Amino acid sequence: MLRGSLLARLLSTDVAAGLRPEAHHRVLVVGGGTGGQAVSSSLRRKLGPGKVAIIEPSEVHYYQPLFTLVGAGIKKLEQSKKPMGRVVPSGVSWIRDSVDEFEPDQNRVLTASGQKIGYDYLVVAAGIRIDLDKVKGLKDAIGRNGVSTNYMPNTVEKTWQFLEEFQGGEAVFTFPNTPIKCAGAPQKIMYLAEHRFRQRGLRSETNITFNTALPVIFGAKKYAERLSEIVEEKNISVHYKHNLTEIDPSKKEAVFENLATGEKVTKKYDFMHVTPPMGPMEFLKTSPLADAGGWLDVDKHTLQHKKYPNVFGIGDCTNVPTSKTAAAVAGQSGVLRKNLLLHMKGQPLTQKYDGYTSCPLPVSYGKLLLAEFDFNGEPMETFPINQGKERSAFYLLKREVLPHMYWNYLLKGYWAGTATARKLLHLGLNAR
Repeated sequence: MLRGSLLARLLSTDVAAGLRPEAHHRVLVVGGGTGGQAVSSSLRRKLGPGKVAIIEPSEVHYYQPLFTLVGAGIKKLEQSKKPMGRVVPSGVSWIRDSVDEFEPDQNRVLTASGQKIGYDYLVVAAGIRIDLDKVKGLKDAIGRNGVSTNYMPNTVEKTWQFLEEFQGGEAVFTFPNTPIKCAGAPQKIMYLAEHRFRQRGLRSETNITFNTALPVIFGAKKYAERLSEIVEEKNISVHYKHNLTEIDPSKKEAVFENLATGEKVTKKYDFMHVTPPMGPMEFLKTSPLADAGGWLDVDKHTLQHKKYPNVFGIGDCTNVPTSKTAAAVAGQSGVLRKNLLLHMKGQPLTQKYDGYTSCPLPVSYGKLLLAEFDFNGEPMETFPINQGKERSAFYLLKREVLPHMYWNYLLKGYWAGTATARKLLHLGLNAR
């Protein structure tokens, strides 16, 4: 009787608050995307079954780098996805829920369904949020009357449909005034669309415009030089520091703000690929784990949280100053795993992420420029040839090899970036 009374008292606070009794995990991973799966897989092998849990509400996992090829009619959407249950590693608990709140001082999270989940160590791999509401009229326009985006699975197939329905006129491509995942993707679909217009005999009847909020075509200088030549060769008009603020689908007009002057510029469109504004997840943005911008506040080299040492982060949700790509996640995953295990042993964190990221940029159907660089935009090329020159071999790498690597190596925690391959291919000489 006493035992039952004590248990009732222990649970009374949670019940009164409408919360379920607290579960607890050695390592809790928030997010079942690329980073969450890669880290969970590698930690499960090190710690054994039953030690790692993932919180992820989605029933489907997408290989998002394939969306560019889906939008260009090269791949099918079905080829980019698998059921989440087939992706979560064996021996890792999948909590089908979403996080509402972080309580790092209590080493726990609160979920949307009312669960309280405790942890010894937390890995935040929450991804990035698409915010259609930041552009007036975008939510109503997207997926209709020639307006699409490759950034969402429910609209990416519309891109190809609208490209095939296009009969010439104004084709507009945008880049927003926010951080985004895969900063090269807004250009990728533009180059493929330009090639497709040529194939259909429409190029002479088409004006292509790239309105980007950035002051440059690409962040890494070596590749920016070649891309600047490519847009000139393809007769693409580039307007820098132009940020999309409004769409009027009834008039097929888009309004851009010139960020240098504040002037509003209205542009007609017949086809428009919009890269929507993005930002941190709300549950992260409002938490003690976030920096002033709402991103997970981690050391850019060790990936450990700056205030809470038992918290680590990976991927798009962090404030690590590198391009938000799957390649960056690969480079970060090995560093995070090793540093987390060192921290568990009370040892110094010796592994350092160098900012490695990659952006495979198809510039036509059949040719691709393979950008790889570090925190400072300096090249970190895997192959001992000039990757600033577009090549058919790189195109095949993106189309055929990288999807296989993603599903069979990166998600399973076996692929921690290209550092080893880079050293081998360069024979260890001057390889960064």
